[in-house]
Amino acid sequence: EARGIKDKGVLAAIGKVERHRFVSSNVAHLAYEDTPLPIGEGQTISQPYIVALMTELLQLKGSERVLEIGTGSGYQAAILAELTKEVYTVEIREPLARQAEALLKELGYKNIQVKCGDGYLGWPEFAPFDAIIVTCAPEDIPQSLIEQLAEGGRLVIPVGTHWQELKLLQKKEGRLLTANLIPVRFVPMLRNKMSVTDDEQEGH
Repeated sequence: EARGIKDKGVLAAIGKVERHRFVSSNVAHLAYEDTPLPIGEGQTISQPYIVALMTELLQLKGSERVLEIGTGSGYQAAILAELTKEVYTVEIREPLARQAEALLKELGYKNIQVKCGDGYLGWPEFAPFDAIIVTCAPEDIPQSLIEQLAEGGRLVIPVGTHWQELKLLQKKEGRLLTANLIPVRFVPMLRNKMSVTDDEQEGH
């Protein structure tokens, strides 16, 4: 709130979801600091301000179907689940996907589906999505995510290499409106080598 987050629903969700449940015990004492923390597998949980900002940008009203790319610890998925009807989240690293899935079930979330897979491909079976949030950084915006965004939908994504620009894309009458927001730093978006090969074959 002190940093300018105004959405009451987002603030309530940040207040309700216990961040210490999503980090390892050796850093749990830092769970309520406004800082990113390691979660294993070379990945991090984003600082609460960035989670709140990206969630607020989606402008969720409560009935949306949301796609998250980069489940990580499951914290962002839990925040989304407090605010909307259906959350579909994709994580490329199987240990993180399984761990997040187990924790979210244990915490009682019934409106989150977790999949281990290549986030570049989105989750076409459940598309279109009213909102898409990406918590790892590709060099370019994956075309599949643009295709899976519903008309009127919002996509929040960090784009770039070492440092990135947080972007908000809105699909209006088939056109994409893009706004550059703030510089950010996220872990890179990984690709499944098998799916890269498949894409290349499909391209021929």
